Amino acid sequence: MSDPLLVPLLVASTVTTGLVAGLFYAFTCAVMPGLRRAEDAVFVATMTAINAAIQNAVFAVTFVGALIFTGGALVAGLASGSRTVPWVVAGLALYVATLVITGVRNVPLNNQIDAHAADPGVTATEARRAFERPWNRWNTVRTVLTTAALACLAGALLAVS
Repeated sequence: MSDPLLVPLLVASTVTTGLVAGLFYAFTCAVMPGLRRAEDAVFVATMTAINAAIQNAVFAVTFVGALIFTGGALVAGLASGSRTVPWVVAGLALYVATLVITGVRNVPLNNQIDAHAADPGVTATEARRAFERPWNRWNTVRTVLTTAALACLAGALLAVS
């Protein structure tokens, strides 16, 4: 018999993971290509404004919620012996990898561009050069990982027994 929390947890984990994957995807496909056309000072000012704006409760609940809901779905799946477990384990592992990359790569780069923007001894060109290429590279990795996590969670929903 299936745990009554399994399906709601899977839906919540799929939706929150999808929102995070969509955010990263939007940066990969639209935000950063658009900013590539901007002058250095505009690029730096925009990224620092985005860094400040994204630090909000809605994003935090979604970003952390994906981890919590997916972990909850794993526990519920294990407790009920559900066929969803391999899918959820894969989705959780991919999402955790995203969190690690975010914490180890993207957030430090965000902090660095914020610090450079506030430092009159660093030009906008220097700040951008230190930030743009590595941030884009790691954001692309996050996009792929969260999209794969989303696919795994969709697979878990299809496997609900």
